[in-house]
Amino acid sequence: MKKLLLAIILLLTGVTASVARDYVTTDVNVLPVAARTFLKNNFKKSVNHINVDKQTFGGTEYDVILNDGTEVEFDGDGRMKSVDCGNNAVPSSVVPKAISDYVSRNYKGQKIVELEINKNNYEVQLRNGLELKFDRSGRFLKVD
Repeated sequence: MKKLLLAIILLLTGVTASVARDYVTTDVNVLPVAARTFLKNNFKKSVNHINVDKQTFGGTEYDVILNDGTEVEFDGDGRMKSVDCGNNAVPSSVVPKAISDYVSRNYKGQKIVELEINKNNYEVQLRNGLELKFDRSGRFLKVD
């Protein structure tokens, strides 16, 4: 019984590894049009490299690293999932206005350095390390 279980585990591991076709490229043309447009409209720095992540059960995700170290993640349709600008501010064109207004009103002098879009909410990180959660309408929920 143990041999059968081990054989099944090895078979599944082999199939999973053979299906995954992750690779790194500098060719921005691998990105969906929506992702290329988003980058062109919101960032001045050029692309350093792109990690293309082929999901085991279908779909693709793209992790784009810009020359200044900014990291932008996209789903297979080119929709932004997250942006991490290190210590630099996320471009205001990327942050929903309600969230930007809330942060400027309540955290004067702080900049949003990370933004993550989840199914039901937004998560932002400020330069001072504070993490805030907002609903999809941009209403403040809590400090995380």
